[in-house]
Amino acid sequence: MERSPVVFRIPMRERFRGQTVREGVLIHGPAGWGEFSPFPEYGPRECSRWLACAREAADEGWPVPVRAAVPVNSTIPAVPPDKAFQLVRQAGCATAKVKVAERGQSFAEDLARVEAVRDALGPSGKLRVDANGAWSVDEALSHLKALDRFDLEYAEQPCATLGELAQVRRRCDVPIAADESIRKAEDPLRVRAAEAADIAVVKVQPLGGVRNALRVVEACGLPAVVSSAVESSVGLAAGLALAAALPELPYACGLGTMTLLSGDVVKDSLMPVDGQIAVRRPNVDFSYLSEFEIESPSWLRRMQEAAS
Repeated sequence: MERSPVVFRIPMRERFRGQTVREGVLIHGPAGWGEFSPFPEYGPRECSRWLACAREAADEGWPVPVRAAVPVNSTIPAVPPDKAFQLVRQAGCATAKVKVAERGQSFAEDLARVEAVRDALGPSGKLRVDANGAWSVDEALSHLKALDRFDLEYAEQPCATLGELAQVRRRCDVPIAADESIRKAEDPLRVRAAEAADIAVVKVQPLGGVRNALRVVEACGLPAVVSSAVESSVGLAAGLALAAALPELPYACGLGTMTLLSGDVVKDSLMPVDGQIAVRRPNVDFSYLSEFEIESPSWLRRMQEAAS
């Protein structure tokens, strides 16, 4: 029996990309639950892809997995160095992604945070940074040269545009990963044509679901890192299904983000254990959901606009 859509709001443990809460809509269908949780700045056209992902989860389900577990990185917000060190140690992952270029913070703060994460990981751990497109080309080249003393695995979206990414990639030794250039673009495959990245970061909601994301990865022809949009475990399960279905998975994925939220709508949260998440699809638990359920006509209206 299908259930009515449910709007949720889960506070975040740390401010991340300017957000202090994560909100969205859970929808139910014959295949189970799906999540519609586009970021606030997205309009109906972009949101339609997020809704398509939720509908796929609810109505169709996902492809058969080819692996039983997915390695993941810890995600470190723009916190002070001592907090960053603590978060890495608590996560227990061998790979960490560190947020840099936070508005209102200095590059000196970025350096201190990344150094603390390297110390927490040890010399054998993998370390990557994410600037969310905040740097100019010159800033990216200068900052990545300085940050590479900590042995970066790659830099995610150092600049905003494909042209800028391509310039940085040609002039920098640090591998470049594209995120916003794929999930926000009308044509994600332009990343390949522009030779702007070495790695494709893919998020299943912005790409319209697991099956469409698999097609994008195949067409891009780049190694893929599946990352979350900081969803509840309902939305995170779709990203996990994508990572589990990829023919090759050479990098740890950015799916260990349940640690950023203060709660969940399921009992069996998709939390990393020993640096990986077992492939599964947890069910909504109404005793957990009730703590975070809210009345929000604006969210239901937003979903309706995405469907039109």
